[in-house]
Amino acid sequence: MKAALFEGIDRLALRDVPTPEIDQDYGMLVRVKACAVCGSDIRILHHGNSRVKAPQVIGHEIAGEVVEVGRRVNRFKVGDRVAIGADVPCGECDYCRDGYGNECRINYAIGYQFPGGFAEYIPLNPITVQYGPVHKIPDGVPYETAALAEPLACCINGLELTPLHLGDTVVIIGAGPVGCMLAQLSRHLGAGKVILAQRSRARLEQARRFNADVYISTSEEDLYERVMAETGGLGAHLVIVACASLEAQRQALGIVRPRGMINFFGGLPVDSPPLEILSNQIHYRECFVTGSHGSVPRQHRLALELIRSGRVDVGSLITHRFPLERIADAFQMAERKEGMKVVVEPLG
Repeated sequence: MKAALFEGIDRLALRDVPTPEIDQDYGMLVRVKACAVCGSDIRILHHGNSRVKAPQVIGHEIAGEVVEVGRRVNRFKVGDRVAIGADVPCGECDYCRDGYGNECRINYAIGYQFPGGFAEYIPLNPITVQYGPVHKIPDGVPYETAALAEPLACCINGLELTPLHLGDTVVIIGAGPVGCMLAQLSRHLGAGKVILAQRSRARLEQARRFNADVYISTSEEDLYERVMAETGGLGAHLVIVACASLEAQRQALGIVRPRGMINFFGGLPVDSPPLEILSNQIHYRECFVTGSHGSVPRQHRLALELIRSGRVDVGSLITHRFPLERIADAFQMAERKEGMKVVVEPLG
């Protein structure tokens, strides 16, 4: 089969490799129909990751068709259409048994320790088949759309950790694909006003199709002043930082209202300086600051249902499609942020 292998920093090569063999009792082989490019894939390419040992197939926003199952696999059969997420609970530790598999200390993930989706086929080992985010795609949902259940599941996790209430004002800093998903989820959960902020005017214009109430280009106007104007000087009930920006994290502390919540959703680069804050901002406002990352299989399953029902539109985020042979072009397009979501289709 053909596979795009991460072979080291800034080295992503298309190779002919043997089609993977699976565990004959509990494994599965899936023909990849769609794998979307995530920002973390780009970070792996340029900076590596301690969990990714080259050569490795990366990519973790996946959908495809089951072509082989182990003799003892009961949940799936050949021909099933499945979506595959990233975080795979080990199933044995306290965190996994308590339902927090994304905090598993082993921290298994598709496209990291386990082969990912930038290949014609992906093998699923017994741990992934038994405990992982692998779910049947609902009828009527295209493969490329189902692949985006993975980032949507991460958004669900973020809003479960920082719940909002009916009528709340939500500010989302970062109007990329994740920011647009968070905006839709916030609206679905009853937000009274959704404010999307983004430095790039072009990216902000692309986000307008998702019907936030207010759009702020932070390169053209002051975020603090605009949010205060939109909230009567009170600030936002919930601020989600959905971008890898230290400055955005600082700004979040200035625009949250007393008793409000902040979610540092976007991780920072490993070489980023530490965030320095005036802790009195938290102390006197009695605000809550948390973070979120990844998701658990339950949230991946819920994401597929939200996509099926049309309550969250992820399909409109897909702006570019590439065959596997053009994997380098796909990564460059995603990195330039000229569109929204870039999908690789290994077998069409």
